[in-house]
Amino acid sequence: MGNRGMEDLIPLINKLQDAFSSIGQSCNLDLPQIAVVGGQSAGKSSVLENFVGRDFLPRGSGIVTRRPLILQLVNNKAEYAEFLHCKGRKFVDFDEVRQEIEAETDRITGSNKGISPIPINLRVYSPHVLNLTLIDLPGMTKVAVGDQPPDIEHQIRDMIMQFISRESCLILAVTPANTDLANSDALKVAKEVDPQGLRTIGVITKLDLMDEGTDARDILENKLLPLRRGYIGVVNRSQKDIDGRKDIRAALAAERKFFLSHPSYRHMAERMGTPHLQKALNQQLTNHIRDTLPGLRSKLQSQLLSLEKEVEEYKNFRPDDPTRKTKALLQMVQQFGVDFEKCIEGSGDQVDTAELSGGARINRIFHERFPFELIVFDEKELRREISHAIKNVHGVRTGLFTPDLAFEAMVKKQVIKLKEPCLKCIDLVIQELINTVRQCTNKLGSYPRLREETERIVTTYVRERENKTKDQVLLLIDIELSYINTNHEDFIGFANAQQRNIVNKKRAIPNQVIRKGWLTLNISIMKGGSKEYWFILTAESLSWYKDEEEKEKKYMLPLDNLKLRDVEKGFMSTKHIFAIFNTEQRNVYKDLRQIELACDLQEDMDSWKASFLRAGVYPEKDQHNKTRNSEEAAPADTFSMDPQLERQVETIRNLVDSYIGIVNKTIRDLMPKTIMHLMINGAKDFIHSELLAYLYSSGDQNSLMEESADQAQRRDEMLRMYHAIKEALSIIGDISTSTVSTPAPPPSRLFSRSLISTHFLSCSLVSLHLFWSHRFSFFIFSHLFSSSVLTYPFSFIISLWLWVCLTFVSHYFSSYSRRPPGAPNRPTIIRPAEPSLLD
Repeated sequence: MGNRGMEDLIPLINKLQDAFSSIGQSCNLDLPQIAVVGGQSAGKSSVLENFVGRDFLPRGSGIVTRRPLILQLVNNKAEYAEFLHCKGRKFVDFDEVRQEIEAETDRITGSNKGISPIPINLRVYSPHVLNLTLIDLPGMTKVAVGDQPPDIEHQIRDMIMQFISRESCLILAVTPANTDLANSDALKVAKEVDPQGLRTIGVITKLDLMDEGTDARDILENKLLPLRRGYIGVVNRSQKDIDGRKDIRAALAAERKFFLSHPSYRHMAERMGTPHLQKALNQQLTNHIRDTLPGLRSKLQSQLLSLEKEVEEYKNFRPDDPTRKTKALLQMVQQFGVDFEKCIEGSGDQVDTAELSGGARINRIFHERFPFELIVFDEKELRREISHAIKNVHGVRTGLFTPDLAFEAMVKKQVIKLKEPCLKCIDLVIQELINTVRQCTNKLGSYPRLREETERIVTTYVRERENKTKDQVLLLIDIELSYINTNHEDFIGFANAQQRNIVNKKRAIPNQVIRKGWLTLNISIMKGGSKEYWFILTAESLSWYKDEEEKEKKYMLPLDNLKLRDVEKGFMSTKHIFAIFNTEQRNVYKDLRQIELACDLQEDMDSWKASFLRAGVYPEKDQHNKTRNSEEAAPADTFSMDPQLERQVETIRNLVDSYIGIVNKTIRDLMPKTIMHLMINGAKDFIHSELLAYLYSSGDQNSLMEESADQAQRRDEMLRMYHAIKEALSIIGDISTSTVSTPAPPPSRLFSRSLISTHFLSCSLVSLHLFWSHRFSFFIFSHLFSSSVLTYPFSFIISLWLWVCLTFVSHYFSSYSRRPPGAPNRPTIIRPAEPSLLD
């Protein structure tokens, strides 16, 4: 080879194939290899047996090769074979190798002549082979035989295409010489995946069986169907020789004698035969591996980088360390605490861009879901209740002044309604905390019992804090009920309440844009169907446009007298829907009493609801609270008041609205603080300080730190792959790619044209030389002699010198033209490490 490093290329690929096959993975790498393709009885098995020098492949009628055979030939002093599925067992008797191939094939495919793409890995060590790796594929067939599947032809074709379609695969197309080359199945499938013939090597077998008077000279000289890598002819043993157990060494000697004695092949005998084929394949596979090394190296490096993080926790793993389980327990608990805190505080190393999680979801509950739940006013219902409260306070008397007791009663009733949304908020936060705990325990999957105990202990603690947190929140509500502070600085007071008109009051910031985004407007198919629009919500209106450029406005809806209600999903719908309607039963869009808006995610819908809330569009009161019996419902709709009572009702309504606004503001501020203090911060402190003690007291640490079988297997496979890739990268890094190699020759037509051109040029130069050298010397001689400038000897010497120069030039070009076509400038000499039969 000329470079010791390059001799390690094929063994390197063998190691990679073994490493990845043993762990059941390919590492997503297309390793350079040679696939042997041909029809049934084309002579593929005989070629491989000639390489090895032993009979070891199954033979018979029909499909014999029913699984891919990855044959790795390794030059070695001792001769034996090994199977990857029989680790540690050396086969010295090659009859046993054949039996093992048959048994392993039947184990996967059964005995019905079916096929399977699962390969058999066989490595043969011998002093008679060169380093080479080939994949023997099932022979192509046309008709199912016996109980074979009827689609056996397509199954075999699909399997072959799976291998040869890879750019890293060289194709060894085996074709018998006694059939027409145009009908070669091997060349046909090779041309489909390699139309330029850059990866295809042609092998012509059964040259000794051709009809008398015919030969394959044009094929072997690469003239009939040219391939960039050319054709090599071989002569295998006949069936009679195989049945008679003819020695392969004798067959190789007979093969060489055949080529040397055949009149059509004797001039190319040195480029024919099994020994030359083996050397050529070794050289071409080595060069092919060298060419693919940069891409292979980059893929291996990317695989190594992706494994680095996963293998990090296993690097220092030592199963014989007695303190291993204790160290692992401390490390796991510490890591769990760090992960939990990062999920809550939002300082994780890896930010999830797909969805909200952990602290972000809790924040959404605090500032979007919870404020939306607090607003429960129904204007008509509120005025009716205030009217009843005023009348009940006055009793039989007619009140001249607005009673304080009615205001206090209405405030307390509204404050009591805050308990339900507050408790619901706590439940939502607890669910998110539990989900966060489960998410953080995913890294404890190596130890199922530890993960289970950790989840149980932390969840139990969170549930215990739930009761305390709810008690504290209910206490806050009771504190608000205990004293109505009418001296609060934000309270409007009695005088301002009388002057305020809630119907005509102006908004504080009329032109404020609250939210923009895409929403789906659901309309019946008859009226145009559902479409997506770009919506803009301001403090006064809801507008939607064709797109986000906001140039073509479709509609603008004022927000006066609008409310929200939830809408159930349709049968086939996956979107979350809410509706906007007018409280005065007016159409809100065209002839629709309500418009339905849809979002893809629940989070988006909650966020839009919170935005409508800030714009003053409140949710509809729950249906069960609106339901009344028929006696009460009729007066509510036809309720009328005298002007004095109406002024008192409006005054108390303004006072209640002002005071409840203060209470809501206080509760919205205190709820997140209470939950954070009692639940979230308490959970973080518990995990950091007490979780380990609870785990120690929960049972035996040995059983707690028992690994799952799947995890142990996964760790072993990952470590094997990690070290295999690392070793491969180190070997590749030591290899110099400056090896002398033979490039792939061009097609034969190019050979013939260049040859003709070269011969034509050389012949022309020779002719010119013969003509002009004599004429020129004669001319100089005559001229010098006649002019008497120089004497005769001097003119003769000058003529002779010119003649010698022209002779040298013409000889150089003629010797160049005699170089065989396609011969490399610097030939590569490949020698096996030990003496070989092939030499």
